[in-house]
Amino acid sequence: MHKRTKILGATVLVLAGALSVAYVNRASLIIAAVGFAQRVSFPIGPNQPVNWEDGGAWEGAGKRPPNIVVILTDDMGFNDVSMHGGGLIATPHIDALADEGVLFTNGYAGSAVCAPSRAMLLTGRYSTRFGFEFTPAPDAFAPILQQLSKDDPMPRKLRFIEQHEAATGHDLPFMSRGLPSEEITLAEELRRGGYRTLHIGKWHLGRDPLLLPQAQGFDESLLMASGLYLPVDSPNVVNARNTFAVMDKVQWEVLTYAASFNNGDRFEPDGYLTDYYTDEAVKAIAANKDRPFFLYLSHWGIHTPLQASKNDFEAVGDNFPNHRTRVYAAMIRAVDRSVGRVVQALKDSGIDDNTLIIFTSDNGGANYIGMPDINKPYRGWKLSFFEGGTHVPFVMRWPRQLEGGTRFLHPVSHLDIMPTALGAASLTPEAKVIDGVNLLPYLRGQKTGRPHDTLIWREGDYQAIMSNGWKMQISARPEKIRLFHLADDPLEQNELSGTRGDKVAELTALLDAHNDQQADPMWPTGVEIPIWIDKSLADNPTLEDDYVYWPN
Repeated sequence: MHKRTKILGATVLVLAGALSVAYVNRASLIIAAVGFAQRVSFPIGPNQPVNWEDGGAWEGAGKRPPNIVVILTDDMGFNDVSMHGGGLIATPHIDALADEGVLFTNGYAGSAVCAPSRAMLLTGRYSTRFGFEFTPAPDAFAPILQQLSKDDPMPRKLRFIEQHEAATGHDLPFMSRGLPSEEITLAEELRRGGYRTLHIGKWHLGRDPLLLPQAQGFDESLLMASGLYLPVDSPNVVNARNTFAVMDKVQWEVLTYAASFNNGDRFEPDGYLTDYYTDEAVKAIAANKDRPFFLYLSHWGIHTPLQASKNDFEAVGDNFPNHRTRVYAAMIRAVDRSVGRVVQALKDSGIDDNTLIIFTSDNGGANYIGMPDINKPYRGWKLSFFEGGTHVPFVMRWPRQLEGGTRFLHPVSHLDIMPTALGAASLTPEAKVIDGVNLLPYLRGQKTGRPHDTLIWREGDYQAIMSNGWKMQISARPEKIRLFHLADDPLEQNELSGTRGDKVAELTALLDAHNDQQADPMWPTGVEIPIWIDKSLADNPTLEDDYVYWPN
């Protein structure tokens, strides 16, 4: 498997380089060649039944610890769930988690992009402590984007970073860009405590065999091996292509419909991807109902490419402003149904009362899907440290242990998921430095006040800090400081850096002290992506609109 991956990487680079020279203005041929290389190097077989191992009976002493279920969605905006008072459609099953548990009204992602958030969720540590600063991307990614950007109609262009410009001298091969094996994951901690540990879905924390889920503490793993929800020409799928988004063009050509179980060969999933992962989660729960288990259900939904099942597309109706919005709503419906089915599976197995469910998204909604209200009421998007990029749905439910209908107002973070889960399991983290906080004492009234005085986000030279009701962002492109008093201005409308130099100095000192404790990035950034703060890519942004460049 590792050898084939090296072949794929070499093939992609050769094809991308050769075609870039030969077809300067023919980006579609480059993308098609990369897609072809992937399909040749990674053949996909027919569907294979997944047989989850019987977890056996709990053999520990005393009361059986609770099961831990983490459901992570991808690119779900704050306003994509109806529990916040909006949304394209009702999300009754996600809303029920909040009604029966704790809704964190100020829940924050570890980052405004997927991979670092996932690293923080599973370790309870700022990913910059161990150099996981940028999202792993194949070496061919930047050359492909560079070619595509020549035809990009957006007024502000992607900025490509030459190696000598990169802020770090470190680098790793693409396969090794991931969560270092030395880091202690939630799965490793829980397995040490007698738990069965199960992963389903997206990983994005390294592709080397030493970095895949089973090498990072999971007993079994059903891995998302690529990113189509169904084959593009399936009679059961409804597709929505976004012609205004560069990345969308790449995804439709390069992604395939594939899964892998326990590091085996690739095969076709059985049905629409969100439903397929849910089917397997239900089976995994049944196979492990007699002992404590940790299920990490890491959905691809509702990330692009926009693909809905025909049934969901028809079920949501046609009261939407355009086709892509209807497809997106149908994708949300599938994720919401998944939550309901997981809860029902726990009830059917008689273990619902003894299960802590944590539901959240890896970051906010993306501007490249072209929908203006997905992060409403907040400004910004995925790939920005405005609230729209980091302020995410965040719920915990544990019947009889956490009071239903609770609304927790203080800021909490993905960093808190690991220590909270270990607290529920009566385990102490092995790692010496944990940045997250066990939230259970706060939720049970044993502690009062804020779990965090300060939270920090960092992506190269774009950084943000939130401390005691204030928030500051600093960026290199544009070279700018943005200061907001979130306690009075949660929507980041009134920028105060010009009048509150004292607060800028205070937050800068805190940020500098934090940065002094972080590691250099393990690999460099290759591209900086312009993100308009107040417009989606479909909203005709201009050079006069506020923006920030996101390094990756």
